[in-house]
Amino acid sequence: MEIRFYNSLTKQRELFESLRLGVVSMYSCGPTVYDLAHIGNFRTFLFGDLLRRFLELVGYRVDHVMNITDVGHMTDGEEDRMTQAASRMKENKKTGRVAEGAVANPDDPYQIAEYYTQAFLSDARKLGYKIAFEYPQRVPKATDHIDGMQEMIGELIKRGHAYVAEDGVVYYSVESFPEYGRLSGNTLENLQSGAGGRVSDENQSRKRHPADFMLWKPDQHHIMKWASPWGVGYPGWHIECSVMARKLLKRDVIDIHTGGEDLIFPHHECEIAQSCGVTGSRRFANFWLHARFLFVNGEKMSKSKGTFYTARDVFEGRVTGNPVHPAVLRYELTKAHYRTNLDFSEKGLMDSGMAVRRLIEKRQSLEQLTNGQSAEVDLTHPLLAQFAAALADDLNIAEALAIVNQFARTDHRDPHEALGVWKKINSVLAIAPITEGLLDESDSGGGQDDAMRQAEEWCRELDAARRDKNYSRADELRKLIQDTGFEVRTGKEGTTIQRALM
Repeated sequence: MEIRFYNSLTKQRELFESLRLGVVSMYSCGPTVYDLAHIGNFRTFLFGDLLRRFLELVGYRVDHVMNITDVGHMTDGEEDRMTQAASRMKENKKTGRVAEGAVANPDDPYQIAEYYTQAFLSDARKLGYKIAFEYPQRVPKATDHIDGMQEMIGELIKRGHAYVAEDGVVYYSVESFPEYGRLSGNTLENLQSGAGGRVSDENQSRKRHPADFMLWKPDQHHIMKWASPWGVGYPGWHIECSVMARKLLKRDVIDIHTGGEDLIFPHHECEIAQSCGVTGSRRFANFWLHARFLFVNGEKMSKSKGTFYTARDVFEGRVTGNPVHPAVLRYELTKAHYRTNLDFSEKGLMDSGMAVRRLIEKRQSLEQLTNGQSAEVDLTHPLLAQFAAALADDLNIAEALAIVNQFARTDHRDPHEALGVWKKINSVLAIAPITEGLLDESDSGGGQDDAMRQAEEWCRELDAARRDKNYSRADELRKLIQDTGFEVRTGKEGTTIQRALM
């Protein structure tokens, strides 16, 4: 099958072929664990998961690595984000986003990092993010690879790509790497003072070029610090990915590197410079794939406007007023093409909830017809071939989902074969494994039983209003039922309800 992806490095769609027959080496930039991951983060992570699952569908073995940044990611004010997290941890305890006692010492960045690492992994697993189930083997922490970072920094100095400034800070010399700026489109002449450096303006005079970026900073006062040939201190942000990708993937050049578009510069540009500076190769990754930003109701997420949502905010009902099942959020975050901005909204979540229910009902009906026994199918099956071909076209998820939704509405002559097709599709969409029991309407809680009885009474009133042609009253009742947490369907047999997925 011919697969084409848009390569951010070359700015064009290219035919994808792996460096090793049947194996894809893939690195994804992971979370900085100083807070709960937000839905924009997960939009990027799940795009990478969709990519991996598609490649596995068409027969590749994907050697996938994702990092955990738990040190070295600096703010523009030269403060490590892990140190900054201490004050945020105290604030989050007050608001209930972090349980009291979850971290014994909120001033300890190591404890904070561990808490948010486990929180991220928990949320990611609920969303079906495959690599989260491979922690820690394929999900390394930066703090576990300090020796490797120091070794690479030393090699960069030896090769003339890095130098020690007067204040002891080790910088990468961007002028030593002619390809610097190719990924982002920046030129050294146009880069502003400090771009990519993550250091304050007062240190610019110690740098050979304003865009030189930090590899190691001596700092005896920093909480997270390690001995090094350049003094006790800590690493820069960019060096970790170059080190961990090379060590765990065991390749100087990898097939695919993924991340959000916000990482193109400076992070990914700096990764390329470091990795190529050590290996001598002109490329670090053959393909760079970047997901675009997520918006909320047409605007950037904003804490001041109350539209900065974590995955947990969505799960626990703080966004819509009702809890949202992770399967619905996954569908919502993956249903738009990764190179378009995704607009997150309550209406979108409702549509995704209906789509997820339709797919699960399809599975259930096929399992009832087959007693759960499916036939073996492969990509020679016409529908699976169409589904894979859509994704082979730069992950055209919209076309792929159109094929899936048509499949869900079709009656099949061979239900065993259809169930086999459904399972293959779901190996990419990853809905069913995280929705077992999703449509079970039984409930042992009296409160939910009362809600069901009240909703059923409103259904009868709604049908009566429709018979009387009192459509405004019928609409009011429909909204009441939906606000109580049910999906409403009106057909020839009258109005029926099911518990909503959100």
